[in-house]
Amino acid sequence: MDWFPLWNSLRIAAISTFIIFFLGIWAAYGIAKLPRLVKGVLDVILTLPLVLPPTVVGYLLLRVLGPKRVVGAFILSVFGVKLVMTWWSAIFATVVVAFPLMYRTARGAFESFDETLAFAGQTLGLKNSYIFWRIRMPACRQGILAGTVLAFARALGEYGATSMIAGYTPGRTATVATTVYQLWRTDNDALAFRWVCVNLAISAVVLLAVNFLERKEKNRPARLRKEAA
Repeated sequence: MDWFPLWNSLRIAAISTFIIFFLGIWAAYGIAKLPRLVKGVLDVILTLPLVLPPTVVGYLLLRVLGPKRVVGAFILSVFGVKLVMTWWSAIFATVVVAFPLMYRTARGAFESFDETLAFAGQTLGLKNSYIFWRIRMPACRQGILAGTVLAFARALGEYGATSMIAGYTPGRTATVATTVYQLWRTDNDALAFRWVCVNLAISAVVLLAVNFLERKEKNRPARLRKEAA
């Protein structure tokens, strides 16, 4: 059993989640402070990939990043780098598709934050960067954590946009999702079922980790009161 699809899926999901984490936090924090009308328009634009069929997202990415399109042709002519049909091409697809999950959950967490905590920090002379990373982020960690895990899980299981922009080449661009489809298409049900089991196991581990962290967070106030007593 060739384990390349699993390794490729994990590295694509990890890199995508790293990008989405900072990009989603930046967008969520900035947009949460905007007027309602502007916020509504940007919400529609940034959340659109969540409701679009993944194949449509893949098609739009090909229209932008293809070797004969504006961006793709420019990168190819200047740097000699082809943006499609490589393993890292899937990162473009997974970032676009999974970004709304991180953005929406992070924005909801920031909007529920008690701003009086930030104002108190400002009166103490704390810098805004310190307040953000040491006060706001810890207070919003549940939403941030949920968005991060959801983005990772979505990136790990992405198929539609990935198959269009990265294709399927064994040992080069294959992911777990594209491998399952190709094995099913070639009537190799036994191996396809193995990969399905692998995907189910990974998903179960991710969900168990989330439940563990949530339980730990819920028990934190009681633990702090016990230590204080």
